[in-house]
Amino acid sequence: MQLDYPISTPQLRSLRSGATLAPEPVAVFRVEGPGALTCLQGLLTCDLAAPGDASLSYGALLTPKGMIVVDPWVLREADRFTLLLGAPAREAAAQLLKRVLPPRLARLTDLSEEWGAAWLLGSAAVDRFARANATPLPGVGRVVNLGNGRAGLLAGGTTLSPFSGLLLGPATELTTLLERAEHAGMARGNGATLAAARVLAGWPTLGREIDERTLPQEVRFDELGAVSYVKGCYTGQETVARVHFRGHVNRTLRGVKVAGALPLSQRSLTLGDKDAGTIRTALLLEDHLLALAVVRREVEADVPLLAGDREVNLVHLPVDPV
Repeated sequence: MQLDYPISTPQLRSLRSGATLAPEPVAVFRVEGPGALTCLQGLLTCDLAAPGDASLSYGALLTPKGMIVVDPWVLREADRFTLLLGAPAREAAAQLLKRVLPPRLARLTDLSEEWGAAWLLGSAAVDRFARANATPLPGVGRVVNLGNGRAGLLAGGTTLSPFSGLLLGPATELTTLLERAEHAGMARGNGATLAAARVLAGWPTLGREIDERTLPQEVRFDELGAVSYVKGCYTGQETVARVHFRGHVNRTLRGVKVAGALPLSQRSLTLGDKDAGTIRTALLLEDHLLALAVVRREVEADVPLLAGDREVNLVHLPVDPV
């Protein structure tokens, strides 16, 4: 998976205040039925019941030992749930969900071939998209149907999410909706735009910051509201709860600033002669790099590190793009 993304500082700033559309290849699963909520509550780290109907949630499906398998966004409509993941996670999610969901209670449908998604980035994006397409305006962390007989959903981002809105629906309809939004003045983003939005928000990505041995607390799931400690049991919950109440993880997701604008030749971080972590997603700006790194827990914020011969400083998450 690509790790380095060239982007300019003005483009970074526009992700906060502008209006950008960023389509992305995705995997989409529908889970519905009288037992859908109960079944998914027993699988996901996040609580789907407390936010109620028409809500947007983010969480993970774990191994029994608490390692992240996939990290879906979940759009709820009563007893119907739409799970959105990056396209590379499709097979792993399909295998897991088919194995554990009882069809009579929670029917699973793979919509990945027919549906697509686009992220709305910037504070003006959701309003401009809604006006261009005459759709209802979702609230923060809420989900609305597109209306006018159109299949698909529009969700407002949460207070912490790397996007201000999420559009999801049949690919044929999506094309028309995106074209109308572009005619209304919205910019078209790409993979670099999405990577930048996630780095600025301190948001991990499966395959980059998250690998097959990652625990939720190692990649900020507590801070992102992606783990519930009160809803009851789910797969991997024992490990997650033990870390939270009785211990700590040995590494955490941090923001870093790297001197120089050249791509990284060395991603391993060192402190003196000791290993300190690894740089994952990096944004290549005009005179420096902003990146997400998995760093040893004991490394203090004001201690400079090295990536090869380049100085690396830890920065607060979410990252200031200036």
